[in-house]
Amino acid sequence: MSFDLVLFGGTGDLAWRKLMPALFQAFRHGKLPAHGRILAVARDARSDDDYRALIQARFGEVESAKRPSNEEFERFAALLHYRRMDLSQPADYVGLKQWLGERGTQTVVMYLATSPHLFPLVCAQLGAAGLNGPHVRVVLEKPLGHDLRSAREINRVVAAAFGEHQALRIDHYLGKPSVQNLSALRFGNALFEPLWRRESIANIQITLAEAIGVGTRGDFYDRTGALRDMVQNHALQLLTMIAMEPPPTHDADAIRDEKLKVLKSLKAFTPESVARDVVRGQYRAGTVDGKAAIGYLDEAKVPAGSTTETFVALRTEVQNWRWAGVPFFLRTGKRLAARHAQIVVNFRPVPHPIFPGSARANKLVIKLQPEDGLELHLLAAKGSGHGDWLAPVFLDLDFEKAFAAERVGAYERLLLDAIAGRLNLFVRSDEQEQAWRWVEPVLQAWADDASPPRPYAAGTWGPPAASAMIARDGCVWDEEQ
Repeated sequence: MSFDLVLFGGTGDLAWRKLMPALFQAFRHGKLPAHGRILAVARDARSDDDYRALIQARFGEVESAKRPSNEEFERFAALLHYRRMDLSQPADYVGLKQWLGERGTQTVVMYLATSPHLFPLVCAQLGAAGLNGPHVRVVLEKPLGHDLRSAREINRVVAAAFGEHQALRIDHYLGKPSVQNLSALRFGNALFEPLWRRESIANIQITLAEAIGVGTRGDFYDRTGALRDMVQNHALQLLTMIAMEPPPTHDADAIRDEKLKVLKSLKAFTPESVARDVVRGQYRAGTVDGKAAIGYLDEAKVPAGSTTETFVALRTEVQNWRWAGVPFFLRTGKRLAARHAQIVVNFRPVPHPIFPGSARANKLVIKLQPEDGLELHLLAAKGSGHGDWLAPVFLDLDFEKAFAAERVGAYERLLLDAIAGRLNLFVRSDEQEQAWRWVEPVLQAWADDASPPRPYAAGTWGPPAASAMIARDGCVWDEEQ
């Protein structure tokens, strides 16, 4: 299959840090379809060779196992091309159409790795230039909008130029192998589904923790914050995968229909419940991995006195028959004690304990990063004599070891799916708008509240109020157990 991948924002941070390494890995693994071209589009004047040299230099900054040898890069570079464009000029889109029309490619993917405020402009220009035929797909990076109103406007402009099946809203967490295994875990095995309900599960925790600060992205992050950056998209997508009903088929829309039902079933926030069930924080100076770390307000490009949150913890419920009364706890933040992302399913204890010793309940830990796998925590006798106390043990499945030959990175998988037209791991517009609809009362409550975010020291697990919030349900965060 021949394809052209047009990368708008081809010299930007996302392009060289994530997309180009992922495309190279697909090329190295022999997964990238033959007869393809990758066209980077940006404002600077460069030749193809200039761009190839830029990308080769940037590859020196990726982890060593993913760097190409000189011979590998020379072969990969043959796919790379560059074109200067002013995204506001219709004539430049006409030129792009001519370049793409040189060989009548079967599939064209327009990947918008630009600032989201440019999405409507680019999509409208693509439609006006006739670059929206049935063989064209457009990939939209997050954050898609700043609130429900802006998200609807982006979707309106996109829908005027492209059909829903052509618009691929990317959430790279959905490309992680462990996230893909959520469906397999639940719907491909007989073990868990009978237990996957309120009668057996006490609570579910989703943690997306980062040890790094905002770095050089202070201006972007300050306009966004943790709720928009991580909760509205990544965390909610994980929640839907955990809570959804079994779809009738593995078809993309069948899956997305069930995810939408979960989003519509989430308990709505009120000003009172935001004050009770949502904790926002902002990191101060501290120590991370034994090194001093500055506070958020001292980061480059962060305005003095900013009240943007770098941490969010919240409690919610899925109000349907399967999950009624089961609390879902979501937590994300920067400059926390460790970099890890995981989902913890805490099961209810046995109804009548007959063994002395530990009363710890079973739990399933789905590890997303940096490890990638599953842990099933059980109880077993510590010895062989009569009356031995129980002790916790766990079964550990490391996906990297179990499936080493088949593993692909999140962006690699999603880019290959975009080229092939597989939609299962992309977000539909109604899902995305419903997620915004759910978080908007939180944003509004914060806008109406003049109090600043709660401070927490870098290198900790966030404000103490987050532990107090979960304690009201008799629960503790996983690392506190």
